[in-house]
Amino acid sequence: MALSSPSIFSTRSVYRLNPLLFSQHRIKTSISLWKFNKFNPNRYISAAASSENGVFTSPETEKAFDFSSEERIYNWWDSQGYFKPKIDQGGDPFVISMPPPNVTGSLHMGHAMFVTLEDIMVRYNRMKGRPTLWLPGTDHAGIATQLVVERMLASEGIKRVELGRDEFTKRVWEWKAKYGGTITEQIKRLGASCDWSREHFTLDEQLSRAVVEAFNRLHEKGLIYQGSYMVNWSPSLQTAVSDLEVEYSEEPGMLYYIKYRVAGGSRDDFMTIATTRPETLFGDVAIAVNPEDQRYSKYIGRQAIVPMTYGRHVPIIADRYVDKEFGTGVLKISPGHDHNDYLLARKLGLPILNVMNKDGTLNEVAGLYSGMDRFEARKKLWLELEETGLAVKKEPHTSRIPRSQRGGEVIEPLVSKQWFVTMEPLAEKALHAVQKGQLTIIPDRFEKIYNHWLSNIKDWCISRQLWWGHRIPVWYIVGKDCEEDYIVARSSEEALGKAREKYGYDVEIYQDPDVLDTWFSRVLKSNKRRKIELRLLIVIFDGLMISTSGLQGGALFLMLHFIIP
Repeated sequence: MALSSPSIFSTRSVYRLNPLLFSQHRIKTSISLWKFNKFNPNRYISAAASSENGVFTSPETEKAFDFSSEERIYNWWDSQGYFKPKIDQGGDPFVISMPPPNVTGSLHMGHAMFVTLEDIMVRYNRMKGRPTLWLPGTDHAGIATQLVVERMLASEGIKRVELGRDEFTKRVWEWKAKYGGTITEQIKRLGASCDWSREHFTLDEQLSRAVVEAFNRLHEKGLIYQGSYMVNWSPSLQTAVSDLEVEYSEEPGMLYYIKYRVAGGSRDDFMTIATTRPETLFGDVAIAVNPEDQRYSKYIGRQAIVPMTYGRHVPIIADRYVDKEFGTGVLKISPGHDHNDYLLARKLGLPILNVMNKDGTLNEVAGLYSGMDRFEARKKLWLELEETGLAVKKEPHTSRIPRSQRGGEVIEPLVSKQWFVTMEPLAEKALHAVQKGQLTIIPDRFEKIYNHWLSNIKDWCISRQLWWGHRIPVWYIVGKDCEEDYIVARSSEEALGKAREKYGYDVEIYQDPDVLDTWFSRVLKSNKRRKIELRLLIVIFDGLMISTSGLQGGALFLMLHFIIP
């Protein structure tokens, strides 16, 4: 196999990652797509080495490997246009859009694996004569990049808020220009046969226009809406984060048992509730028991007094959701700070009471605890419960704690006003694509996971309270009588024009300060003819992504490969 032209196994990935990628397991799960049942990579490595008259030394020898030759040959391949598709050569095109790695990052073994496997598929189809395109790019990585730059500024004694949004964004662009190309160069050193003339960055002007256009079209279709719902809130970053950016771990803690007295009853009329988060009791809106639990049936329909709230009463209700065998069989419902409580409250029509500020401190609803950190409030509250005789006991308990993937702090479930994409109609398209045979899943046993995930999908929170990213193309009207009104537009000029048509020439507007979730731009594809497609990407586990179209009907991909780590 001559090295004068790109071939399926002549990349750096084979030389450097051979022990990882060409194990028997990898071959069976990845290479079997092409029926290479008796594949021996060393055969090709040796042939490649000898074809260059010893410029490359096979890993089977003890001689040093001259990596500079790799770079020289790779650059020659690229300069000769070997990685660009030949549109006029006929045949069905084969296209892979590289999942854009974060601009802040450096390659790890997971990147190396997906780059190598995609490169194998690309080179194989190119060798078969198909017009082949591997589209590279990098992601602006909203939270990750902002966090990196904030830490850099902090080392200089500078806070983001001191700079202001425009100056901070300028600093981020400067950082990106200086450090943002590291991962791209590493991908090139792996030998990835991408068409680098088409490289994109998710904040490039063309993609930014596509983001705005997609938001407008989805809003026009009624698929984007604004509302107050439960989200994962990062008190440190002070933004909503996605489920994918939350990591759970089993951590030791305490389970607190607290007395809730029954209003109008004797001193013996109380209900004991077990909770891992006593500080959320200020947000209690009801006490629930199972209707078949005879221990508490006499209290159903009465009122309970929430401790440390100066006598605030909440109803005692019955619902089969409550497990009478779990804990004390009594559930305090704090829908502002628990996902399950939130769903139960919505089902029962209970109010939502938020007791937390955006920075993780308690708000004015907590009375004397207002302004106190949530964990400090927990300690102080328990001491006061003990003093008042309302503390029953506390015992060691292991809980599943959600932490921010970026900052490491404990995530707070919080009801917050955000922008969402309605996912059900998009998920239906993805399901139908498989059912109708328009989309093939390889291996087919993963079709069950695919169907389960899409059948239980929830709406996607797309807004982030950051400064780095695509600003949400929404403008609000300034004025007492129209402050809740907003205009979705493609530019501030268009928004102002629409506002003047409705409210008069003297109207003032301001743009939503939030930015879009980075995945909103990651899943966009735009070309020079201004065709824009929005792909629904659902990550079930590392290496698995599902894609369908939200703006142009039908499935965008004919085949879905499940990479098994």
